[in-house]
Parts: sequence; structure tokens; C-alpha cells
Amino acid sequence: MSLKFGTSGLRGLSIDLKGRAAAVYATAFARHLVNAGLAKAGDPILVGRDFRDSSPEIAATAIGALARCGLVPLDVGAIPTPALALYGLSLKAASIMVTGSHIPADRNGIKFYRPDGEIDKADELAIAAQAAAISDSDATPGVGEDRSNDAIALFYGRNISVLPDNALTGLKIGVYQHSTVARDLLVDVLRHYGAEVTPLGRSETFIPVDTEAVSPETIALLQKWSAEYGLDAIASADGDGD
Repeated sequence: MSLKFGTSGLRGLSIDLKGRAAAVYATAFARHLVNAGLAKAGDPILVGRDFRDSSPEIAATAIGALARCGLVPLDVGAIPTPALALYGLSLKAASIMVTGSHIPADRNGIKFYRPDGEIDKADELAIAAQAAAISDSDATPGVGEDRSNDAIALFYGRNISVLPDNALTGLKIGVYQHSTVARDLLVDVLRHYGAEVTPLGRSETFIPVDTEAVSPETIALLQKWSAEYGLDAIASADGDGD
């Protein structure tokens, strides 16, 4: 398989992560949490995802595996990774985020969070060892309790507490929405602060936008919109809104 841990969780080809592999790594994470004293049977665990075509299937497989390990999966749906992490911290619950961030749509990944924050390299080694020891794993998908509204509401509340009210009044700001899970939240937060917001480029097909290495094509698109709409700024995020 192409799967391996990198700078931000487990990543690889979507076709390799779907099915058994998703169940194996979810099971491995659950066993690591229990062995490390970070979770016990009956504890909640959050599962979120981005808008890639493969993400719902991978998330459902992970939910099924986590439930069979004795944890209680809570489904937070398509959500920014920071919102998932914040909600997890508020509940003192571990989390899984199914996302490949900004990499192409034929790839995907899983980010793992302990109840106290993102896993470290020692956790990665322990999860990988647990995964290697699993000879077989049931990949039957599961359904978790829907907590998406609660998670988004908590994150929205945090974001609208950063600046004074009406801090952006008088500004025209575009939001390049593409296929980021943060696309609606960005619009709502900027409007809360008084900005005149223009949503741009919303796509129902996944677009791998890298906000740390912006492509010349994306720059040209943003320049076009800026001139067309008389914008003061344009905001965006990568696929998982982190």
C-alpha cells in the first residue's frame, strides 16, 4: 500500500485507504488510546472529514471500526480540522479527521488527535505497530451520532470573539470557496465583522488548493476576481480548512 505517516498524519492513495486499511488504522488508533490510558470503553471519539469523494466512505469505515473497539463515535461531518480539534478538546475526546488537505483528489489521509491535541511521532510509531499486528479487520461501515452542528457552533463562537464588533466594516472581501470545508464558515465570520463578502469559485468537485504554495493559475484567478469585484482582500483555506 502507499500509506505512510508524514508531516500531517497518514496519507496515501484513496484506493489504498478505503476499506480494510481505514478499518485497520482506526482500530490501531483505538487500541493505542486504550493502551496509553487516553481512552476507555464507552468514551466518545469524533470523526470528521473533508469534501473529497472518498472521504465519506473512509469516515464511515472508521466509525464502524471504532465502535467495534468499544468507543462511541460522534460524527461531526464535513468540518474544518481546527473545529474538530476544538470540539475534541472541549469534550476531552480523541478525534479522527479524514482528509488529504491540499493534495490531489485521488489521494487522502487521516489525521489523529488525542484528547489533549494532535498526536506526536511516538504516537505514530505506536499506531503503526498496532496496525502491523492486525492480521484482519472488519471493514463494515458504521453510523455515529450527528454532532456537526455543535462542533461548528463552538468554532464559530470562537472565531467571532477574536476581533471587536464591526472590525471589518467598509471592506470588500472575497472568499474563494472552491471545495474547502471552511467555505461557509469564512463567509459567516467575515460578515459578522461587518465586511461586504463576495463568495467566489464554489465547486462541488474537489479542487486541491495549496494555500502555502499558491499556484500561478490560482494567483491569476484571484487577480481577476479582485479587479472584477473591487475587492480589498480575498480569503481562502485548503481542503480541510487548517
